[in-house]
Amino acid sequence: MGLQAALRLIYPPLCIACDGQVATEFGLCTDCWQTTPFIGGAVCDCCGAPLPGEDDGRAAQCDDCLTLARPWSRGRAALQYRDTARQLVMALKHADRLDLAVPAAQWLMRAASPLIAPDTVIAPVPLHWLRMVRRKYNQSAVLAQALARQAGRPACPDLLIRHRNTRSQEGRDRDGRFRNVEGAFRVRPGRDWVIAGRPVLLVDDVMTSGATLSACTEACLAAGAARVDVVVLCRVAKEA
Repeated sequence: MGLQAALRLIYPPLCIACDGQVATEFGLCTDCWQTTPFIGGAVCDCCGAPLPGEDDGRAAQCDDCLTLARPWSRGRAALQYRDTARQLVMALKHADRLDLAVPAAQWLMRAASPLIAPDTVIAPVPLHWLRMVRRKYNQSAVLAQALARQAGRPACPDLLIRHRNTRSQEGRDRDGRFRNVEGAFRVRPGRDWVIAGRPVLLVDDVMTSGATLSACTEACLAAGAARVDVVVLCRVAKEA
């Protein structure tokens, strides 16, 4: 304990967003906390987007999910994709900030706990191997493994493969996003038994249209998964 106290004096905990001093490891300072848009209260049961009003315990859906059928069963998101949340995602994705997986897993767990059953398999949305070489790691796999440790459930980081190197989704409209990833994913040969008859929880960093998660869900269902739920760190959503 004495050594830990000494280390804290020398290396005090810093805010994960701005490096300001904070009271605990992996925390946010007051200013950054106020600009981190956590999702709470009433949410869309299908994608996790915030909804107006209070949570009355009944399942409701946002306008997008009412007009667009989702192949997965339920979905949740921890944060809205803006302000400090967007900054943290970009740091995890492009700046080697793997330490962010620790607080992110806690936020994901809070959002995803209603979706996790005793036999749930947790798996990430995969990168194509060419992109993996450039980026060095798959941020969604990092999140999935951290969430699995938090939940005490098995993770299968290589469950899915992206066998086609799809172009970036950025700048595409909703239909273009779905066309871009259609048929791009499949369950890795020899991994079918992992999910046969079991629920799967897919993990990704950001959901915009849901096209990528839809394609991954369809691959899991085709391989025999009992059902698929999804959770993302951030959801691109309109203000509630």
